Amino acid sequence: MTAALVLLAFVMPLATDMYLPAFPQMTGDLHTDASGVQLTLTAFLVGMGLGQLVLGPLSDRFGRRTPILTGGIACAIATAFCALAPSLGWLVVLRFLQGFSGAAGVVIGRAVISDVATGNKAAKLLGVLMTLMGIAPVIAPVVGGAVTEAGDWRGVFRVLSATSLLALVAAVFAIPESLPPERRHRGGIAATARAARDVLGNRVYLGHTLCFGMALAVLFCYLGGASFLFQNLLGLSIGQTSAAFASVGIVSVVAGITVTKLVGRFKPASLLRGGLGAMLACSAALCALALTSRLNTVVVLVLLYAAFAGISMVSINAAALALERVPEAAGTGSAILGTAQGLLSAVAAPLAGLGGEHTAVPMFMGMTLSALLALAALRLTRTPSPVTTG
Repeated sequence: MTAALVLLAFVMPLATDMYLPAFPQMTGDLHTDASGVQLTLTAFLVGMGLGQLVLGPLSDRFGRRTPILTGGIACAIATAFCALAPSLGWLVVLRFLQGFSGAAGVVIGRAVISDVATGNKAAKLLGVLMTLMGIAPVIAPVVGGAVTEAGDWRGVFRVLSATSLLALVAAVFAIPESLPPERRHRGGIAATARAARDVLGNRVYLGHTLCFGMALAVLFCYLGGASFLFQNLLGLSIGQTSAAFASVGIVSVVAGITVTKLVGRFKPASLLRGGLGAMLACSAALCALALTSRLNTVVVLVLLYAAFAGISMVSINAAALALERVPEAAGTGSAILGTAQGLLSAVAAPLAGLGGEHTAVPMFMGMTLSALLALAALRLTRTPSPVTTG
């Protein structure tokens, strides 16, 4: 089951990154410019965000299996038609549908895990899911570039379509219904709204969700400015920059694997606090180096490695602890978790470019601020002390 959930979730980051090397080719073939092609990525991300909001609550009402299989079928069809898109407008629409339907594998996958596991076991399973998903951004541009060079950009979507079909087959045979009828919500939109209100009213869930979202905001601050940091400030070539990106991604994957092994020995809450400390300390150190113009390639990479280890510790355990608090509405909880991640990351990413292309101060200040807000969000998880009288 875990392998099938990983494969379903793996499709989304592949669909995000695999076709990026083909952008220049697509501008000529679709008779558009760079901003037009960029719109296809925006449409996909918007679709994925809205899909999580819709499909997560639906899975609380109708069970997990039907929405996840329906979403898988729709995603495979939309992806196949992307390869046949005759114009930019059609590709934008199809990318939206691809993101919307493919979101089922991400949001319902987390809900399935929360249905079948709690505590350390849930954190381990979520750790495996998120760690293996982290491999996709490392390999997707490499695979997409090779496919594009061997054929054209449409070949990328043919590969993605085949991957979607494989994930669908795996879901059919390996993902059982994990939400029994007696635990499902009835009553349509009103019941869904009540479930969302109840989930958001849970202080512990909300604190862990915001902590999760701000940890991912640290990541997107980095992604927004890393290219300028490596090339303009540290003087790395394009090839060396690619290697630096890959090395940080590999460290993130290894850290995720390590965290899943540590969960059995340490409580998720303890690992979460440790990750917050590492994330905040390293981001602040990088900010200090940028402010004093003492950036050094080796030192920067070492601090980034440690910060990304902290991000893995926080994101894995915060997600598990959040969903553990709302077992009666895990689909809704998972949807809100994913939406918070997307919105906070979307706000954080542009921060890195506020000072232009020749300074890393805004990027590292954004990372530090996001880490501080993650730490502040954790205060919501504290249970108020009982009031004594007499």
